[in-house]
Amino acid sequence: MTETLERKETRSPLRRMRMWGTAHAVDDLYQGLVPAAVPYFVLDRHYGYVAASGLTLAATLGSSIPQPFIGLAVDRWRLGWLAAAGVATAGIGLGLSGLFSSYAAVWSLILLSGLGVAMFHPAAGRAAREAAGDSAAAMSVFAAGGSVGFFLAPVLATPALMALGVGATALFIPPAVLMAFVLHRNRPGPSSVRTAVRAGADRWRPFLVLTAVEIVRSVIFFGVLTFVELYWIRHLHAGRAVAGVALAGFLVGGVAGTLLGGRLADRIGMVRTVQLGGLLAVPALIALRAAPGAYAPLLFAVAAGVALNLPFAVLVKLGQDYLPGRPGTAAGVTLGLAVSVGGLLSPVLGLVADARGPQGVLTVLCFLPLTALALGLFLTEPGEETVPDRATA
Repeated sequence: MTETLERKETRSPLRRMRMWGTAHAVDDLYQGLVPAAVPYFVLDRHYGYVAASGLTLAATLGSSIPQPFIGLAVDRWRLGWLAAAGVATAGIGLGLSGLFSSYAAVWSLILLSGLGVAMFHPAAGRAAREAAGDSAAAMSVFAAGGSVGFFLAPVLATPALMALGVGATALFIPPAVLMAFVLHRNRPGPSSVRTAVRAGADRWRPFLVLTAVEIVRSVIFFGVLTFVELYWIRHLHAGRAVAGVALAGFLVGGVAGTLLGGRLADRIGMVRTVQLGGLLAVPALIALRAAPGAYAPLLFAVAAGVALNLPFAVLVKLGQDYLPGRPGTAAGVTLGLAVSVGGLLSPVLGLVADARGPQGVLTVLCFLPLTALALGLFLTEPGEETVPDRATA
């Protein structure tokens, strides 16, 4: 009887991690659908580069600004229903966006979808950390779910968008509704939620450095995500199908990098893994930009995805270790605000694309990992800090 109970207790966290990883995949599917659909808004609706970047801006405005405040609310009131409501809002907003011809309506619906993402991440990040315990590899399952969602977006959307146009976004509403139902049925009650995994004072100074690293990473990630297909179509003169393969390769590399980063962090430490990701991103991006032809760069698109996502799950867990008393707030920043800043700067990259083409954007992005690498030198493992930063938010 005791052995049976122990097996059930062991399986229960695994089931929760799988559920939250799947939910993260569904939620971030709608974030991934925005850059996957942008080229078709450009080609079907004749949007310019700046207008197209504005759609990415709408998604990130909705998801970035509210997330720290939602994280604070989650830490205070738990709000177990919020993740389910967020998935539903993200899917419905994005799904309806392709059905309207007005740019203002499209922009507003994508903004609403971003708000749904903002509702999901803090609540889900807190619940996933409680299920994962102190394992970076376990936390990488949850983080990789988001990467899987980004990967599935172009894989599923490209054939549908090619066949039906941007109105095919409506086909992606049902997964959000179904996942919201599953999360609502399995939402944690007040008595089932554990306290923060790690004890100690909140350390805001290293957390702010970590946030800066994640911002730089997200600028590069969203820059590649938004312009890689247009780079293949407009600069390499490849077909839409090959361009879709390039985006999918970049994202599947991201899935592999996220899972690999969690395992590396358990072996060599979280800070070293973050630094390694910044170091490897430089040659990967340079090779992506410099490789000739339409097919050789595909390999380096995968390599860039691996390098850029190597520190992703590690940054999420490390942020929660720096703020042990505020896991929802930490998740809201590392999974939300810091990630979304990359989209907020997309219009700037759009201006670069207007002046120099998508290839000009990739050239600029080759230099940014050096900033993340330099910032990573100021990070410390949580257990190595001798003087805790007791500043309050």
